[in-house]
Amino acid sequence: MIKTSSVLPRSIIFLVDMICIVFALWWAIMVRFNFDNDLINLHIAFRTITLVSLIFGLVFLSIKTYAGIVRYTSSKDAFRIAIAVIASCLILALIGKMAIPTVSNLYLQFSILILLSTFSFVFLMTYRVGVKYLFSHLRNVRMIKKNVIIYGAAEAGMVTKRVLDKDGNNYVNVVAFIDDNVKKHNRVLDGITIYPFSQLPLLVSENVIDEIVIASFSIPAFRKNELVDFSLNNNVKVLTVPVFKNWNEGSFSSKQLRTINIEELLEREAIIINNIQIRNQIKGKRILVTGAAGSIGSEIVRQLLCHNPELIVLCDCAETPLHHLLLELEEGKTNTNCLPFLASVTSEPRMKELFEEYKPQIVYHAAAYKHVPMMELFPTEAVKNNSIGTRVVADLSVSYNVERFVMVSTDKAVNPTNVMGASKRLAEIYVQGLAKSATHSTRFITTRFGNVLGSNGSVINLFKEQIERGGPVTVTHPNITRYFMTIPEACQLVMEAGAMGNGGEIFVFDMGQSVRILDLAKKMIRLYGFIPNIDIQIHYTGLRPGEKLYEELLNDGENTSHTYHEKILIAKVRDVSLDSVISSFNQLELILAGDDEMLLVSKMKELVPEFLSKNSEYEKLDHAKVIAIN
Repeated sequence: MIKTSSVLPRSIIFLVDMICIVFALWWAIMVRFNFDNDLINLHIAFRTITLVSLIFGLVFLSIKTYAGIVRYTSSKDAFRIAIAVIASCLILALIGKMAIPTVSNLYLQFSILILLSTFSFVFLMTYRVGVKYLFSHLRNVRMIKKNVIIYGAAEAGMVTKRVLDKDGNNYVNVVAFIDDNVKKHNRVLDGITIYPFSQLPLLVSENVIDEIVIASFSIPAFRKNELVDFSLNNNVKVLTVPVFKNWNEGSFSSKQLRTINIEELLEREAIIINNIQIRNQIKGKRILVTGAAGSIGSEIVRQLLCHNPELIVLCDCAETPLHHLLLELEEGKTNTNCLPFLASVTSEPRMKELFEEYKPQIVYHAAAYKHVPMMELFPTEAVKNNSIGTRVVADLSVSYNVERFVMVSTDKAVNPTNVMGASKRLAEIYVQGLAKSATHSTRFITTRFGNVLGSNGSVINLFKEQIERGGPVTVTHPNITRYFMTIPEACQLVMEAGAMGNGGEIFVFDMGQSVRILDLAKKMIRLYGFIPNIDIQIHYTGLRPGEKLYEELLNDGENTSHTYHEKILIAKVRDVSLDSVISSFNQLELILAGDDEMLLVSKMKELVPEFLSKNSEYEKLDHAKVIAIN
């Protein structure tokens, strides 16, 4: 905020402008008469100055050339001054053409007016720019100097430079632009040279670079990672510009520059989705999303809205998150009718009521308990919610002639080492069994992927909280790795797989490269500006019950086939019989009624032979099975 006392009064600016006009006219007359004072009639000259001052003064008052703050003179001010000067000279030219005795002998010849317009604009702009740079110099003397490199030599980069030039808190010196466009290399943008990325190490070694600002909305994921890794290794801070929708009138403030977050570094190249096929299947349909208030379910809802379904039923048992989702959708003013339905998928009467009232045509089943250590403590709840809950919704989908049932599964269902993963594998098996049945027309499709960034309970969120508290950051094991995918990316693939599925498939998503959690923790600490194990300690807590070092997307007896989408594969799994699956689930429900957790987990291991517990009390069941076989 600029204080009024620090700004020159408009009357002073107007007076200085008029003095510039007088000097401009005098120089125009002098040039016209070759600086020969004997040829100049002072009486006529003073009369001309009076008329010119009057005309320019009236035009300046009407156009308000004096209204701008001189120290912030911009191209808009220059344009306004140019218009005022041209308008004034045109008026004077018209007056000079009039056969009026009082003006016929004034110095209003065309040559003088051309010189007047040129000198006027130069003088008016020169003193403004001079004042601007004087204030800038005085301000910069008192400020801390920062050397900055901008990645991106396009419009966003140009805007970023201007924002940094106006930074009221720091003296920012933009050293260079970096851009991957070969055609721009060694060219100059606003006085700053554009260099290729390969020159970055040299630029940093020759200049003390404090910050690198990413001013590109199309920077490839690999380049962003390279840029951040290089910056962190050289103690250079990395910032990024806000998304374009947060700009105000084509610009933003320096306060909106933010640090890179870890989610951005784990992103991959944008996925191309067949939106036409998805839209054709969803438009005008009644859709049920279970677990709608969760991180995956809510994003599925948001993406469904883009395809104009008739109705979305938001089913969840968590009251507060469901309420928040409904408020968000109401603020978005969507044309789709979104109705909340507070219920657990384990309650068959409530779910039957839902299907009877809304008769959904497509079901996205995202409701699940997912925290491995918690489900290891409460296996009964894992089976009730993840396995039996899936059975309830799947059976009702058949009864009410649902067109498509899309189940969201997890990579923890592959060679499960914990109760949660095994309960999801059981759900997959039940859906597979129904898909094989010829007694209904519902298409059952399963999607399987790994961890999603930013989801509830994500390790990313845990690390953020720990770093902001000052540490320590807790990692279970130095060699533990995980696959990661962004929530929007995962949901896009869920919808794409749901659209392409013919029924019975388990779609596996290309999760890219697995990430070492220790490296993730170290990078997050450094992004916060701290040094791992010096400013923020890293403690190893040991693997939790049911946790394994490496996640898998396919078990040992499986392989995959390709689809038309390079990111989506079909897992070839062993066939299951619906009759045997139904019998197995009936047995599970009988055991659940008896509340014997050890017996329940033992039955799970029988139904999912590849289920071998790790770091869990249920490992003794595996030992007993081995002894029995021997």
